Amino acid sequence: MVDLDLLRATGVLPNSAWFAAGTLNWFLAAGPEAWRSTRERLIELLSDEQHRPAVMPALVPMSEILLHLPFAVADLACFQGSLDHTTNMGRMFRPPTMNPVRRNWRQMPVAHHGRAGSVVVSGTPIVRPSGQRGEADVGPSMKLDIGPEIGYVVGVPANHPVGTKAFRDHVFGVVLVNTWRAQDLLAWEYQDMGPFTGRAFATTISPWVVPLDALEHARTTQPPQNPSPPGYLTVTEPWGLDLALEVSLNDEVISRPPYGLHYWTGPQLLTHTTVSGAQLRTGDLLTSGPISGPEDPGTLLEMTWNGKNPLRLPKDAERVFLEDGDTVTITAKSALGVGLGEVTGTVRSP
Repeated sequence: MVDLDLLRATGVLPNSAWFAAGTLNWFLAAGPEAWRSTRERLIELLSDEQHRPAVMPALVPMSEILLHLPFAVADLACFQGSLDHTTNMGRMFRPPTMNPVRRNWRQMPVAHHGRAGSVVVSGTPIVRPSGQRGEADVGPSMKLDIGPEIGYVVGVPANHPVGTKAFRDHVFGVVLVNTWRAQDLLAWEYQDMGPFTGRAFATTISPWVVPLDALEHARTTQPPQNPSPPGYLTVTEPWGLDLALEVSLNDEVISRPPYGLHYWTGPQLLTHTTVSGAQLRTGDLLTSGPISGPEDPGTLLEMTWNGKNPLRLPKDAERVFLEDGDTVTITAKSALGVGLGEVTGTVRSP
């Protein structure tokens, strides 16, 4: 790891006062020119032998580092942008005579507001949440689940609607996300206004924010959107991201959901967030929604079809949802090997 504040203090990385702060928020707010020039300078410093003596004191072994949240989260918007995930949910919980995908879902990226205070860094233990599981039924969640996602991190704020073409002017980069969810609490409270306690207890993110520029090679054409969404959501560039995720439960791989098949793209999430005039703030986190593919669902709810088909692991007992002591680890990388770090968490009893 490179200690950017030390490079700033020693003058090796000039014009970088924002790294004196305890989070990346000042740097995020500095904007695209600062992001690119800083990244180019760092690449130059780390790849040129003549700079090695000046950089060496700032290189710190990972074993000596305690990782924290990389930025202070302002607002959290939780989308549901995977067609495969949405279809699976509809088939499980909507009448078989009805279309599993609601009519509005293809017209806009649907979402709910999360709690910024729920965001924790990878490695933070996850305490099993308690709440209402049904009528006169209160207790610990028996259907604790996961949600492998990609999160877009906003840098430059705005107090007006932001178009899809301005995506790179406002979004600095991405983090890997696990949106932990208590499916039994969600099922009971979802009947009127949507998720609240079942999603408000923990959202784990990776300790690194990967700049969009570092994922330029991973950009790919997003899946066709049919019917075409309203004009403000039109995307004229390829903004799918070809990222391969791997979900492990107690060191056993249980799914490899592909993000390149995600229906709604980052620019569309950003634009829909601001279409009403809602303010955009530095540190806003927009999550993609659980990532699922035709053969690789992302949540245990989908893998076990709401508990009807127990998950079988080679080295573990048959199970349906998460048990106390379980450790979930999610990783992601591009085809060229650019990694997003990992998100991991171990479930603890309440």
